Amino acid sequence: MAASACSRFGFTCLLALALLAATASAAGEKETHLRVYWHDVVSGPNATVVQVAEGPSSNASATGFGTVIVIDDPLTEGPNLTSSRLIGRAQGMYVSAGKDSLSLLMAMNFVFVDGAYNGSSVAIVGANPAERTIREMPVVGGTGAFRLARGYCQARTHWFDAKTGDATVEYNVYIRHD
Repeated sequence: MAASACSRFGFTCLLALALLAATASAAGEKETHLRVYWHDVVSGPNATVVQVAEGPSSNASATGFGTVIVIDDPLTEGPNLTSSRLIGRAQGMYVSAGKDSLSLLMAMNFVFVDGAYNGSSVAIVGANPAERTIREMPVVGGTGAFRLARGYCQARTHWFDAKTGDATVEYNVYIRHD
Protein backbone atom coordinates (compact mmCIF):
# COMPACT_ATOMS: atom_id res chain seq x y z
CA MET A 1 0.00 0.00 0.00
CA ALA A 2 2.84 2.41 0.88
CA ALA A 3 4.58 1.69 -2.44
CA SER A 4 1.36 2.52 -4.27
CA ALA A 5 1.03 5.84 -2.44
CA CYS A 6 4.68 6.68 -3.21
CA SER A 7 4.23 5.93 -6.90
CA ARG A 8 1.06 8.10 -7.03
CA PHE A 9 2.95 10.90 -5.27
CA GLY A 10 5.87 10.53 -7.70
CA PHE A 11 3.53 10.58 -10.69
CA THR A 12 1.75 13.67 -9.32
CA CYS A 13 5.10 15.44 -8.83
CA LEU A 14 6.23 14.60 -12.36
CA LEU A 15 2.93 15.83 -13.78
CA ALA A 16 3.19 19.08 -11.81
CA LEU A 17 6.77 19.64 -13.04
CA ALA A 18 5.75 18.99 -16.64
CA LEU A 19 2.88 21.49 -16.39
CA LEU A 20 5.16 24.05 -14.74
CA ALA A 21 7.78 23.64 -17.50
CA ALA A 22 5.12 23.98 -20.22
CA THR A 23 3.71 27.11 -18.58
CA ALA A 24 7.17 28.65 -18.16
CA SER A 25 8.15 28.04 -21.78
CA ALA A 26 4.82 29.35 -23.08
CA ALA A 27 4.95 32.50 -20.93
CA GLY A 28 7.24 34.40 -23.32
CA GLU A 29 5.59 33.15 -26.49
CA LYS A 30 3.41 35.15 -28.83
CA GLU A 31 0.44 33.80 -30.73
CA THR A 32 -0.27 35.10 -34.21
CA HIS A 33 -3.13 34.33 -36.58
CA LEU A 34 -2.58 35.19 -40.24
CA ARG A 35 -5.07 34.90 -43.08
CA VAL A 36 -3.53 35.00 -46.53
CA TYR A 37 -4.64 34.03 -50.02
CA TRP A 38 -2.30 31.73 -51.96
CA HIS A 39 -2.52 32.05 -55.75
CA ASP A 40 -1.29 29.05 -57.76
CA VAL A 41 -1.04 30.43 -61.31
CA VAL A 42 -0.52 27.54 -63.71
CA SER A 43 -1.63 29.19 -66.96
CA GLY A 44 -0.59 32.22 -68.98
CA PRO A 45 2.66 34.16 -69.36
CA ASN A 46 2.96 34.91 -65.62
CA ALA A 47 2.75 31.32 -64.35
CA THR A 48 4.08 30.88 -60.82
CA VAL A 49 4.50 27.08 -61.00
CA VAL A 50 6.92 24.88 -62.91
CA GLN A 51 6.63 21.13 -63.24
CA VAL A 52 10.10 19.67 -62.72
CA ALA A 53 9.34 15.93 -62.66
CA GLU A 54 6.63 13.51 -63.62
CA GLY A 55 6.17 9.94 -62.46
CA PRO A 56 6.38 7.11 -64.99
CA SER A 57 3.15 6.90 -66.98
CA SER A 58 2.64 3.32 -65.78
CA ASN A 59 2.40 4.66 -62.18
CA ALA A 60 0.59 7.93 -62.93
CA SER A 61 -3.15 8.03 -62.51
CA ALA A 62 -5.75 10.76 -62.49
CA THR A 63 -3.96 12.04 -59.37
CA GLY A 64 -0.69 12.79 -61.19
CA PHE A 65 1.13 10.51 -58.74
CA GLY A 66 4.85 11.31 -58.75
CA THR A 67 4.58 14.81 -60.23
CA VAL A 68 6.82 17.46 -58.64
CA ILE A 69 5.92 21.16 -58.90
CA VAL A 70 8.11 24.09 -57.81
CA ILE A 71 6.23 27.24 -56.81
CA ASP A 72 6.75 30.95 -56.26
CA ASP A 73 3.10 31.83 -55.63
CA PRO A 74 1.82 35.26 -54.60
CA LEU A 75 0.30 35.65 -51.12
CA THR A 76 -2.23 38.46 -50.86
CA GLU A 77 -4.42 40.00 -48.17
CA GLY A 78 -7.61 39.34 -50.10
CA PRO A 79 -8.84 36.74 -52.59
CA ASN A 80 -8.43 38.85 -55.74
CA LEU A 81 -4.92 38.47 -57.18
CA THR A 82 -5.00 41.70 -59.20
CA SER A 83 -6.59 44.06 -56.67
CA SER A 84 -5.42 42.68 -53.30
CA ARG A 85 -2.18 43.84 -51.66
CA LEU A 86 0.76 41.47 -52.16
CA ILE A 87 2.18 40.63 -48.73
CA GLY A 88 4.41 37.67 -49.55
CA ARG A 89 5.36 34.69 -51.66
CA ALA A 90 4.83 30.97 -51.12
CA GLN A 91 8.13 29.50 -52.23
CA GLY A 92 8.81 25.78 -52.30
CA MET A 93 7.29 22.74 -53.90
CA TYR A 94 4.47 20.28 -53.82
CA VAL A 95 4.51 16.65 -54.84
CA SER A 96 1.56 14.54 -55.88
CA ALA A 97 2.05 11.84 -53.25
CA GLY A 98 -1.34 10.11 -53.41
CA LYS A 99 -1.50 7.16 -55.76
CA ASP A 100 -5.27 6.67 -55.41
CA SER A 101 -6.34 10.12 -54.23
CA LEU A 102 -5.31 13.71 -54.90
CA SER A 103 -3.01 14.22 -51.92
CA LEU A 104 -0.10 16.61 -52.12
CA LEU A 105 3.00 16.81 -49.97
CA MET A 106 3.55 20.54 -49.39
CA ALA A 107 7.01 21.90 -48.51
CA MET A 108 6.93 25.68 -48.69
CA ASN A 109 7.91 28.88 -46.97
CA PHE A 110 5.55 31.81 -46.69
CA VAL A 111 8.09 34.62 -47.20
CA PHE A 112 6.66 38.01 -46.24
CA VAL A 113 7.70 40.97 -48.40
CA ASP A 114 5.48 43.75 -47.04
CA GLY A 115 3.72 44.84 -43.88
CA ALA A 116 4.49 44.09 -40.24
CA TYR A 117 6.19 40.76 -41.03
CA ASN A 118 8.37 41.95 -43.94
CA GLY A 119 11.55 39.85 -44.01
CA SER A 120 10.08 37.04 -41.89
CA SER A 121 8.97 33.60 -43.02
CA VAL A 122 6.95 30.58 -41.89
CA ALA A 123 7.76 27.00 -42.96
CA ILE A 124 4.86 24.66 -43.75
CA VAL A 125 5.50 20.98 -44.44
CA GLY A 126 2.83 18.31 -44.57
CA ALA A 127 0.10 16.40 -46.34
CA ASN A 128 -2.56 18.34 -48.23
CA PRO A 129 -5.44 15.99 -49.13
CA ALA A 130 -6.77 18.35 -51.82
CA GLU A 131 -10.19 16.74 -52.10
CA ARG A 132 -11.11 17.72 -48.52
CA THR A 133 -12.91 21.00 -47.90
CA ILE A 134 -10.49 22.03 -45.13
CA ARG A 135 -6.93 20.71 -45.07
CA GLU A 136 -4.67 21.08 -42.03
CA MET A 137 -0.88 21.18 -42.26
CA PRO A 138 1.80 21.79 -39.64
CA VAL A 139 3.89 24.94 -39.26
CA VAL A 140 7.36 23.58 -38.50
CA GLY A 141 9.50 26.70 -38.17
CA GLY A 142 10.07 30.29 -39.09
CA THR A 143 12.48 33.19 -39.30
CA GLY A 144 12.51 36.83 -38.23
CA ALA A 145 9.36 37.69 -36.27
CA PHE A 146 8.42 33.99 -36.43
CA ARG A 147 11.67 32.56 -35.07
CA LEU A 148 11.04 29.17 -33.40
CA ALA A 149 7.54 29.05 -34.89
CA ARG A 150 5.27 26.09 -34.50
CA GLY A 151 1.61 25.66 -35.13
CA TYR A 152 -0.72 24.73 -37.93
CA CYS A 153 -2.54 26.13 -40.90
CA GLN A 154 -5.88 25.38 -42.44
CA ALA A 155 -6.29 25.62 -46.19
CA ARG A 156 -9.64 26.05 -47.93
CA THR A 157 -9.98 26.35 -51.71
CA HIS A 158 -11.56 29.70 -52.51
CA TRP A 159 -11.55 29.30 -56.31
CA PHE A 160 -10.35 26.66 -58.79
CA ASP A 161 -10.41 26.64 -62.61
CA ALA A 162 -10.45 23.00 -63.77
CA LYS A 163 -9.47 24.01 -67.34
CA THR A 164 -6.28 25.89 -66.43
CA GLY A 165 -5.42 24.46 -63.02
CA ASP A 166 -5.26 27.98 -61.55
CA ALA A 167 -6.37 28.18 -57.93
CA THR A 168 -6.81 30.58 -55.03
CA VAL A 169 -6.61 29.03 -51.58
CA GLU A 170 -7.34 30.75 -48.27
CA TYR A 171 -4.75 29.87 -45.61
CA ASN A 172 -5.46 30.53 -41.95
CA VAL A 173 -2.15 30.17 -40.15
CA TYR A 174 -1.98 29.83 -36.35
CA ILE A 175 1.55 30.35 -35.01
CA ARG A 176 3.28 30.30 -31.63
CA HIS A 177 6.69 31.94 -31.70
CA ASP A 178 9.24 33.98 -29.75
